[in-house]
Amino acid sequence: MEVAVYNTSGKATSKKVTLDGEVFGIEPNDHAIYLDVKQYLAQQRQGTHKSKERAEITGSTRKIKKQKGTGTARAGSIKNPLFKGGGRVFGPRPKDYGFKLNKKVKRLARMSALTHKAKSDSITILEGLKMDTPKTKEFVGLLNNLKITSERTLFILGAQDTNVYMSSRNIPRTQVVTADSVSTYDILKAKKLIIAEDALEVINNILKS
Repeated sequence: MEVAVYNTSGKATSKKVTLDGEVFGIEPNDHAIYLDVKQYLAQQRQGTHKSKERAEITGSTRKIKKQKGTGTARAGSIKNPLFKGGGRVFGPRPKDYGFKLNKKVKRLARMSALTHKAKSDSITILEGLKMDTPKTKEFVGLLNNLKITSERTLFILGAQDTNVYMSSRNIPRTQVVTADSVSTYDILKAKKLIIAEDALEVINNILKS
């Protein structure tokens, strides 16, 4: 699939690039996408929830009344979970929600997500994106030139660029990542992908390896 290369002014240049069919033109595997997104979201959970059980409650362990003859249910200490202020039964404990996912499945998921975006014409190739200093106004101007001010947009760079990142971080619905760190979740969440020309080779090398 051939796509035009745009400059920062939002105009198509004379250059065209071919999206590799092994990355952007496969048969999408939606189950792999589901697993990868599920793992990503699971790893975002802190898992620090905790409630005190009866062994952790401060208080006396003295039996508060005799076992029989009171006409009420038997009871132990004031830490009994049935009493107000008592410990909780089977309360939540700190937990790691992450799970293992094979690298090949994760790679397949990213290629499937990129294929979906390519088929829906949601990918734009940018000739070059360099900024001498962090300047949000310039980045907003770029969005205006590309006519994507109202859409959730993901910029994929070939390498880390602090100036570009700093210029974009306060702009809503805009995210900047590098080609070696982009996730399936990032790709699917965005309505539009803006891929730097030098990032294409990085993406191909990573996903085809």
